[in-house]
Amino acid sequence: SFSFAHIATTLRKCGTAFLRAWVPKSAAGHFSSVALASRRNMADLLQQQIQEAQDAVTKQGDTVRSLKASLKEGKVEKSAVDAAIAQLQELKIALDAKQKEYEKVTGKVSSQSKEAFRAALSGVLERRLFYIPSFKIYNSVSGFYDYGPPGCAVKQNMTQAWRSHFVLEENMLEVECPAVTPEIVLKASGHVDRFTDFMVTDVKTGECYRADHLLEHALEAALEDKKNPLTAEQAREARELLASVGELKTDTLGAALTKYNVKAPDTGNDISAPFSFNLMFKTSIGPKGDMVGFLRPETAQGIFVNFRDLLYYNGGKLPFAAAQIGNSYRNEISPRAGLLRVREFTQAEIEHFVNPDDKSHPKFKEVADCEPLLYSRALQMGEEKKPLPMKLGDAVAQGIIANETLAYFIGRTWLFFKRIGIDPARMRFRQHLQHEMAHYANDCWDGEVECSYGWVECVGLADRSAYDLTAHAKMSKIELTAYEKFPEPRMVEQVKITVARKEIGVAFKKDAKAITEYLEGLGECDAMELKAKLEAGPAEISVGGSKFTIAPNMVEIKKETVKMAGRSFTPAVIEPSFGIGRIMYCMFEHSYYTREGDETRAVLRFTPIVAPVKATVFPLMQKAELNEVASRISSALTAAGLSNIIDTTGTTIGKRYARTDEIGVPFAITVDYGVQSDNTVTLRERDSMAQVRVPVDEVASVVRALVDSATSWEAVAAKYPAQKASGDEE
Repeated sequence: SFSFAHIATTLRKCGTAFLRAWVPKSAAGHFSSVALASRRNMADLLQQQIQEAQDAVTKQGDTVRSLKASLKEGKVEKSAVDAAIAQLQELKIALDAKQKEYEKVTGKVSSQSKEAFRAALSGVLERRLFYIPSFKIYNSVSGFYDYGPPGCAVKQNMTQAWRSHFVLEENMLEVECPAVTPEIVLKASGHVDRFTDFMVTDVKTGECYRADHLLEHALEAALEDKKNPLTAEQAREARELLASVGELKTDTLGAALTKYNVKAPDTGNDISAPFSFNLMFKTSIGPKGDMVGFLRPETAQGIFVNFRDLLYYNGGKLPFAAAQIGNSYRNEISPRAGLLRVREFTQAEIEHFVNPDDKSHPKFKEVADCEPLLYSRALQMGEEKKPLPMKLGDAVAQGIIANETLAYFIGRTWLFFKRIGIDPARMRFRQHLQHEMAHYANDCWDGEVECSYGWVECVGLADRSAYDLTAHAKMSKIELTAYEKFPEPRMVEQVKITVARKEIGVAFKKDAKAITEYLEGLGECDAMELKAKLEAGPAEISVGGSKFTIAPNMVEIKKETVKMAGRSFTPAVIEPSFGIGRIMYCMFEHSYYTREGDETRAVLRFTPIVAPVKATVFPLMQKAELNEVASRISSALTAAGLSNIIDTTGTTIGKRYARTDEIGVPFAITVDYGVQSDNTVTLRERDSMAQVRVPVDEVASVVRALVDSATSWEAVAAKYPAQKASGDEE
């Protein structure tokens, strides 16, 4: 007989061929099983280490972000940011090494490998025509995708679920506005002047690239280069620059690209100097082409410009919300990451108009006990760098979320995400750090979902104060205010501005009108600030980009107390903005898995509400009597408003189940010969693969109740007799 030690020695010396020839089968089999178990244990250990390394990378990334915020506030030195970035790079290298070690031990890609997971999922989504690159026969155009039949159905179901969850539930006013928008509208909103990125081009091919992205990649490559390592001083300088890439101006960005010899990534050619590129698609309106327009970069502006009419439609009452679902367009310089960054995308946006002095919400109690993962500023800047579940009522009470209305929409968004199949453990609401917020915003949170690309912003929820309506009122010269009637007349102190038009006219001539309008339009704070300056002598103001000096006798600013029955004010806006394509992609990732023991059998565990097809109907065999019953059931499902497919291909039931699992169909109905004896058919649930026998006349209503969540699969399984699946079926 052979000892196992002898077998191992022989294997090392002579290889598996000698072992197969001379080792007794029982000993060889035992040795093989021991070796297999050892490899499995090693693989499990490496998987755990990979997950721990990934968690460390994520946490360190949050540390870098918080340190950058502290650096801008002057609370830390640049050296602390540099050290954090260096540690992040070391952690990424360690993660990559662990993944390579796993591949070497097992011969497979780690389940933690994001690239392998994306490739597998994308293969299913494109093969089953959920979405594909647009214009494929002409080599496609990046940033555009076509939705196929199941993709269209999922998108339609998701937007309808959104409409039901928000518009119908909240009695919102839904509008539909043109995608082509006159320049003046987007000038008022700030998009014409500020909606830009820096771009460079390949000097030979003309290919365009995001300048900041190229610099980031070049810096990361230089810091990770082991063959030609940077000196300590060079590495410090590179890390410092990497931390501030997003804040560089044109000249400093260009100098950095030159210093690090950045080339076009596809060709290695030289690149141009960086220049500002507006991300809107420009067009002309009318046959003469003399009116400039743009494809809208967001749907929100159509709601703002219609505020007066919507307020009138609502009886002049606040608060009220308006909503719009539609396509927006952004001419991304180099779109990547599939549906996450595209040039045409669907948005669903809400503008909730509210009295700025009262941002309570009458239905807040309905979500006060919801406990989503909140990643507040304090948690981001703290030691642990980890979001925590918190009741929304507590978050408002503690001042973490600015007001009830903003918290209410965070709660409703969280419930919507769960309803459509986003994993609650992999979604969070991250509060903007102070340096990320617009100057006019009171509070902003991003609804982020974790996927193979990291944490992806899918929803933005912001208290935008009165900025948008104020900007459009100023540009259009149309008052966009609401009126509040007081319960009782009250004495109110207000600012009165009296412009000396004669003196202004003599002094400024052609500019007099613009200066007069500027002075009369000053808000209370700005007016009182100007008054204080004028009390000390002439004061300088800025109108239309030009500077003018105003003498004290040209304008009188004073406060006076008057009796008022009400007041006009500009409403504040709470804005939840949803990116439907991003939410869809994250849902695809969260829904995708393969059957245990068979990695070739892919499943999409869509919730019934978003599933493209609610049920499939399979005649067990190609027989007229079974086909007739299947057609009758299909008609009943259609009459119940349920999308369904009859599959009469004649392949095995197991293969037909696998095909429908792959497009996420939650329920399958099989018509077998049992229908002739007891008038029942088999109803199968996708994820458990459990089956029950249901009467033909009841099956459509049972599926309808399951899709509507009026009943559960557990209740159905308790009511109807179970059907055991055969090996061929599963």
